[in-house]
Amino acid sequence: MPAPFVVAHLQVGLTLQELDATLAVDSAERVGVFLTNALTGWEPTDEEKQVVAFPELEEERDRANEVKRERPILVILGNPPYNGFAGMAVDEERELSQSYRSTKHVRRPEGQGLNDLYVRFFRMAERRIAEKTGQGVVCFISNYSWLDGLSFTGMRERYLQVFDSIRIDNLHGDRIISEYAPDGRTSETVFAILGQSPGIRIGTNISMLCRSGGGAGNARDATVMYRDFEHAKAVERRGALLKSLEADDLNAGYSLLEPHLKLGLPFKPMAVSDGWFDWPSLPDLFPVSFPGVKTSRDPFLVDIDKDRLEARIADYFNDALSHEEIARRYPAAMNSTARFDARKVRAGLLERGRLDADEPNESEAGDAGGRVDGADRTTADVTESGLIRFAYRPFDNRWLYWEKDTKLLDEKRAQYRPHAFKGNLWLSAAQHLRKGADQPQTCLTERMASLHLIERGANMFPAWLQDDGVGRLGGADDKRPNLSAAAEKYLASAGLTVEDLLHHALAVLHDPAYREANAGALRMEWPRIPLPGWPDGQATGAAEAFAATTARGRELASLLDSDTPVPGVTQGDLRPEIAAVAVPATTDGRNMAPEDFAVTAGWGRYGPGQAVMPGTGRVRERDYTSEERVALGVTRPLLGETTFDIYLNDRAFWRNVPTAVWNYKLGGYQVLKKWLSYREQSVLGRPLTNKEVEHFTHTARRIAAILLVQTNRNEGVQL
Repeated sequence: MPAPFVVAHLQVGLTLQELDATLAVDSAERVGVFLTNALTGWEPTDEEKQVVAFPELEEERDRANEVKRERPILVILGNPPYNGFAGMAVDEERELSQSYRSTKHVRRPEGQGLNDLYVRFFRMAERRIAEKTGQGVVCFISNYSWLDGLSFTGMRERYLQVFDSIRIDNLHGDRIISEYAPDGRTSETVFAILGQSPGIRIGTNISMLCRSGGGAGNARDATVMYRDFEHAKAVERRGALLKSLEADDLNAGYSLLEPHLKLGLPFKPMAVSDGWFDWPSLPDLFPVSFPGVKTSRDPFLVDIDKDRLEARIADYFNDALSHEEIARRYPAAMNSTARFDARKVRAGLLERGRLDADEPNESEAGDAGGRVDGADRTTADVTESGLIRFAYRPFDNRWLYWEKDTKLLDEKRAQYRPHAFKGNLWLSAAQHLRKGADQPQTCLTERMASLHLIERGANMFPAWLQDDGVGRLGGADDKRPNLSAAAEKYLASAGLTVEDLLHHALAVLHDPAYREANAGALRMEWPRIPLPGWPDGQATGAAEAFAATTARGRELASLLDSDTPVPGVTQGDLRPEIAAVAVPATTDGRNMAPEDFAVTAGWGRYGPGQAVMPGTGRVRERDYTSEERVALGVTRPLLGETTFDIYLNDRAFWRNVPTAVWNYKLGGYQVLKKWLSYREQSVLGRPLTNKEVEHFTHTARRIAAILLVQTNRNEGVQL
């Protein structure tokens, strides 16, 4: 008998002996613990006739199968494995992985979540209790993604039909999305012990699915009860969970939940406005969008410094340098993957470069791969390979080598590229939020953007599309608005333009009140945009309301674009409350000078695969000085009750970065901290320039102005 079963058998046997319930000495009795695969053996199969590898296990298999097929099973509990890459299901498991893929009334499942191994265990348990025994309890601690994930709509619909009651204990602790407790502390995985994590990074929940008698297969209408255990520390959360067992009322602490059909029947509270489903979604207004560029080779293809990127690309296209030498200098360029044969791609590009060199070139030539500087191109040459300005992260534009023909860029988005002409506006959005709606997920840029411009994965909605009329030369004026027929009709009735609509959407998506009121809906689907008087635009006051949000959107757009000077914020006579923010300073009171520009306070470092990992850096939280209080005036409570000094190194720092400015997140990133992590000298390879020191100051001031625009909208504060 295998060692694991022997150990379990002996341990249970000893416990029974201590309870004076010993097993018979003639071995006629045995512990009812079986070594078996919980996912298979419930129905007879041809495989059972095959000889097992270990004859000692044949009896064990037969005894386990007898229990599975002949005994009434009333309780199934456990901690099924979390493995989103469990591979293709085989034999009996194949049916388990398919059962939740169809729906009756709810939206069809999206994504790959049903491939996770724990789903098969849920289906096995549900089938046994609901379809075979007809009554019983399923209780699992599992990955909590099934509670609201769009892959699991059919799973949730099924449970509402076959169970009488569903109780959800949300244990949180999702480290993949850096979940935080309500008090702001990191939410540990519930399995953490003495500050050590067992490696589980996904959030978890305990679900108890109950079905009373009444026959298998009878339709039900389950009651869903929900409660949170949100303590930051795992030991606190486990203690609260155990304490809850002492309550006389089984439902103590739970709230009744009514899963919303149009949102996919989520088993979590979902905030949504009454008018949500009457508003058009972003794709309803702007029908064409593109995912952002994904290089999978950022360390080679993206750079803060244009000259360094030009040098790398020149080396790459230098056929005097061998593949081995390029791999030594730039490992990211020569690491092959399943979709990228590094040597074959480079050999092909070198050959293309030789062919290009033999042909006349009337344009300014770049490094064998085409034009180098694409920042100011018209649509006529916009699909050529070369260096382009790139919206990499919020407030962080860089340079990208965009290559038109091969898989040098993992996803180059060739269809996106022709529309990225000078002057076009692009709005970023995600189909559903990975993190909470407490932070905006929407950027506005004129640049071609990274897939990770927002953390969840950016879809870019343009204001304009390059006109695809046959015979056109593709000039900058050959464009048409990216509008649906309904959106065109609405705008025409009010005398508005596509850019007015885009700025209106930007203002809405940056409105904290909108995000709070629709936090649940934003987790489940595309943002929907309230439009005054939709769909005909004729309601009383619609024009005035639209004009107000559009004006706010244009103000936000200028603040979000690092390349657009903003009077009173980054140029001219600065507003007093803005001028006091993020002032370059030194510990000895002298002005910051070039010798102070090295970032060495531990803001970032290289991790595996040359990924930049954030560090803790050096910050000093403090009260405002009297001068700062006077300068900030009525805006101080809106920007934070305390402020920070943010250090580049031991001597230089930016003075007075208010709490709300420092903590501001956009697209899933803490903007200022993220920017600094990429500028640590060990990562950047040089000190900051004067313009980069100024950029940090300007970004902090832009953020302060954004916060005041938002608060002025929602609180009526007069500035």
